Amino acid sequence: MKKRSVRSLDAATLAGRRALVRVDYNVPLDGAGGVGDAARIEATLPTLDLLLDGRARPILMSHLGRPGGRVRPEESLRPVAAVLQQCLGVPVHFLESTDTDLAVQTSHELPEGEVLLLENTRFLPGETANDPALGRRLALLGDFYVNDAFGTMHRAHASVVGAPAHLTPAAAGLLVEAELEALACLRESPRRPFVVAFGGAKIGDKIPLMESFLERADRILIGGAIANTFLAAMGLPVGESMIEDDAVTTAAELAARAPDRLVLPVDVVVGEPGRSSGQAVVAAEAIPWNLAAYDIGPDTREQFAAAIAKAGTFFWNGPMGWFEAEGYGEGTLSVAGAAAAAAEAGTFTVVGGGDSARAIREAGLADRVSHVSTGGGASLEFLAHGTLPGLEALDDA
Repeated sequence: MKKRSVRSLDAATLAGRRALVRVDYNVPLDGAGGVGDAARIEATLPTLDLLLDGRARPILMSHLGRPGGRVRPEESLRPVAAVLQQCLGVPVHFLESTDTDLAVQTSHELPEGEVLLLENTRFLPGETANDPALGRRLALLGDFYVNDAFGTMHRAHASVVGAPAHLTPAAAGLLVEAELEALACLRESPRRPFVVAFGGAKIGDKIPLMESFLERADRILIGGAIANTFLAAMGLPVGESMIEDDAVTTAAELAARAPDRLVLPVDVVVGEPGRSSGQAVVAAEAIPWNLAAYDIGPDTREQFAAAIAKAGTFFWNGPMGWFEAEGYGEGTLSVAGAAAAAAEAGTFTVVGGGDSARAIREAGLADRVSHVSTGGGASLEFLAHGTLPGLEALDDA
């Protein structure tokens, strides 16, 4: 890795000193005052254990939701503290402020062997704007900086790029290190054939990465709602299916550049708009005018699974349909199953965060693929550009 890793920090750097750690605890809450999914919390445990074993005192910052720079009690990180304490097995203190004098004082008073979790950084008006003054205030909370929040490293926020500008060393956590090593394999040296599957709702978010992969991937499988935009770009009827009107021209250009590598659905599962009932399978070029495509069809699933099985490297980002709704999850489950089977046969398989990561976890297959990213947007931006704002803020190796 080209950036400094937390594992390279020596005893003199760690012992007794405050480690200001940016984590990504943007977890779903269950509505009853608890955490609905602790996967992102658990992903940070190796870094926190390393710091605690080195006698550092971890001060944790994270965001949750999009409170817009104002205090929203329903998006407090307080429920996370209890789950983190249970996972770590050490006392975890929660403070209802972040950039205050009390927060700085509490950080200095934190005993060794214990952890301090601060309140939601996005309660602060200057966080998302990367206010320089806020970056300086946050830096007062630590003696050195660690970023273990890969899912936020594509954001130039005060806690991601502002604070580390004032702290030395500024290093990557073990989660970030693992993410970068896995994704770098996709960028720099994928085993052939290199197969990519894109799904989800918006093609606009994926255009830079799709353009990048047009030059490097051997097959690009297109599903989900973005497939509808490609079908519309080919002049085919899409009925009431979701499409991005302002991306149709771009989809046509992408398809024209790689007609032999871009694989679109041959059949789809359709239903009444907005309803998870009355499904039927139709050819992709024959979507009825009054119905919408909500999943890839059985022939497409077989075609995609065959391509994935032949891959030396496979990357997947985005569900193949409206997988949350009853009757429209088979396409996504089939890709998850094909990814797991390919990995077990030796394919290097990466799931690119977001809904695809959620889908493979819900299918119980997350531990059967090579790597499941904790950051959808961050993984896409890194694969497209090779760097991230939060990565640039860290010390070179």
